[in-house]
Amino acid sequence: MSLPALQIIELDFTDSTNNYAMRLIDGNKAQDGLTIVANAQTNGKGQRGKTWVDIPGNSLLVSVIVAPRHSLQEQFIFNAAITVAIAKVLQKLDDEMRVAVKWPNDIIVNDKKAGGILIENVLRGSNWTHSVIGFGLNLYQDSFPDDLPHAISLKIALGKDVDKTALLTDLSAAIINATRFPIPAGPQMDAYNSLLFRQGMSQRFTDAQLSWTANILHANLDGTLAVQLENGSIVNYQHGQVIWDYGQQII
Repeated sequence: MSLPALQIIELDFTDSTNNYAMRLIDGNKAQDGLTIVANAQTNGKGQRGKTWVDIPGNSLLVSVIVAPRHSLQEQFIFNAAITVAIAKVLQKLDDEMRVAVKWPNDIIVNDKKAGGILIENVLRGSNWTHSVIGFGLNLYQDSFPDDLPHAISLKIALGKDVDKTALLTDLSAAIINATRFPIPAGPQMDAYNSLLFRQGMSQRFTDAQLSWTANILHANLDGTLAVQLENGSIVNYQHGQVIWDYGQQII
């Protein structure tokens, strides 16, 4: 099913594209499928209150406003649909590029972080009226600081620049399509888990006190991550409960 022409607001600077989108929603000026893109952000948002830092013009900084067709009980299915849609668009750039999803919604390219997704939902009473899907992708960076050894840009991964406008169009259309025409939960989770970073591999985790390794199994319908500990027991981690440890760098 084809989608109507995309509606895009282009900004030079903003505090964050998600904040801009939220202001439109609060003012009853938001439309399903409206896309906001900025050249730079002064207060970009990341997961768990972190800040997304970018050099103006080097990243794709976008928020898409959608009216969810999923139920409130399917918020992680909604998340999975969006994450898979973005990953599939990126994979089409080059079959040799390895694209994966680090639970719950970081975009991994060639085993390094290329971008992240931040979804903010709007409830009015018991109705899930809007969702703001914010994402940032590293596009044109030639290198990263020493304190970001596990970051990558599409330019580094591909060996060339990407067409920012074409990529924006493809990503926005894929997100809108994934949210307007949802597929059943089972196939959606299968698609998500097929992209799960380090699935079947041993991964180190930390919390405020301890560090340990666990074998990554799969993501569950409720958004938890199932892992198998070294003693053979299986536990489910909630987002924010543990920290994914990359060694010296944690992202």
